[in-house]
Amino acid sequence: MTIHGPNLNLFGKRQPEVYGSISFDEINNRLKELAKEIRIDLDIYQSNHEGFLIDKIQEAADSYDGILINPGAYGHTSIALRDAISDFGKSVIEVHMSNIYQREEFRHISYITAVCAETIVGLGVESYLLGLRALAQLINKAEMADKTKEI
Repeated sequence: MTIHGPNLNLFGKRQPEVYGSISFDEINNRLKELAKEIRIDLDIYQSNHEGFLIDKIQEAADSYDGILINPGAYGHTSIALRDAISDFGKSVIEVHMSNIYQREEFRHISYITAVCAETIVGLGVESYLLGLRALAQLINKAEMADKTKEI
């Protein structure tokens, strides 16, 4: 599952000097194309509301093997989002289109980084695509480990 946080639905319109000109729909289309190529099922969700994002993460625990998340600004502010990701108990990859470490100081801290398997920043849409590939690898490793336990 891919989860987009607040204001990310405005990609392509919002601060193109920071995020580029690729639209939100185009990012999602590229993710869907890659998912098909690497043979994984992918659902995509976006919300501007913290509680809805938390609800989606909690629901995902029963239905998905991993999450690719761009938490947007909530990554820098939400301990509740961190707790939901921590409780998810499966692989989560955090991505950001911009390099959060080269921006305003308040963006240098992500509350969710420590509870994610990996964080990819600053590569534009490639952050998402690399994140999805990494997530697929982590899921495959977990599945192989589970099969090994069954033997």
